Amino acid sequence: MSAESFVVGVGMTPFGRMKERSFESIGQEAVLKALKDAGIERHQVDEVFCGSALTGRSMGQRVLRDIGMTGMPITNVENACSSGSTALRDACTAVAAGRAETILVLGIDQLSRLGGGTIPQLESDFDPNLGMVMPALYAMRARRYMHERGATSEHLARVAVKAHEAGKHNPYAQYRNDITVEEVLASRMIADPLTLMMCCPTGDGAAAAVVTTRKRAQALGRPLIRVAATALQSGVFKTGFRDMVQSELTMRTAKLAYETAGIGPEDVNLAEIHDAFAIAELMYYEALGFCEPGGGPALLDSGATRINGAKCVNPSGGLLCRGHPVGATGIAQLCEAVWQLRGEAGARQVEGARVALTHCTGGGVAGLDHGSCAINVLVAG
Repeated sequence: MSAESFVVGVGMTPFGRMKERSFESIGQEAVLKALKDAGIERHQVDEVFCGSALTGRSMGQRVLRDIGMTGMPITNVENACSSGSTALRDACTAVAAGRAETILVLGIDQLSRLGGGTIPQLESDFDPNLGMVMPALYAMRARRYMHERGATSEHLARVAVKAHEAGKHNPYAQYRNDITVEEVLASRMIADPLTLMMCCPTGDGAAAAVVTTRKRAQALGRPLIRVAATALQSGVFKTGFRDMVQSELTMRTAKLAYETAGIGPEDVNLAEIHDAFAIAELMYYEALGFCEPGGGPALLDSGATRINGAKCVNPSGGLLCRGHPVGATGIAQLCEAVWQLRGEAGARQVEGARVALTHCTGGGVAGLDHGSCAINVLVAG
């Protein structure tokens, strides 16, 4: 990017099942919170990007219509679980190009409208239509990872326990309770070895952010949270054997993000990563460079990824505890990163946080590692 972008306002709804609410009201709540946090009025927004994956068409226009935010450019972005993060990337690009000064980014989905179960597939999704739905895919990854890395089911359970340990302090989390390793292991089996508590819940929710220039951020008097990198890559099509343990897509995207931001994984104080299933967190420790290949279980055992650890991961509770309304997740991660870098995260605050990373993968597309991966790096000051 040729110019800097700053996040000056964030807001989100609590995540959970909200079938009684309209998706418009859910989105409006997040938008109004973000505008208030930024200290700007609705008419001061130049452009809008809305990330949504599964709820419907023209989501941005539908949400903004009833709060008088019409007439400006509104772009709707669908990129599976990376939809919100991709919308942020587009917003930062527009600011860098000088096309707009103040941009609203919204992420939203209402999965309760789908009636539950796995996400509906298309006819061309050969793998899931033959039974390789996401829980089954991650179960296979877990089995292979356990075989190659020496991880156990207890490691998977401890990922979920750690998520709840942090998420219970998050007022926006879908679950706000402590759980034990024994409870996780005893919960209903979904796809061996993944039990129910090792899988993220579906739900509803929205999150929003206001992105602007350095000059505008300084004029607003908001804490300076700079988007140092926003990287997006897609999976590479392969036939035949695929490595179930090593995420080439996340590794490639992380390399690009680190190079753009001018940092390395050792500089990251906290990360919000895509733990849709407990095994994913262990895999992504390695893919993001937080430890050497094979070092995921030991990193978890060390306590380094807890809130008071040297490399905190998912202080919000992550997808496992905060929830995963697909299009909203990337911006929810951004909200957490901003609150942490401002020192506003309360009981889940990571002390001395200066650099935060957010990571989303998404899209079960036959032949690809994932459809997309989006990584953002934010820096305080």
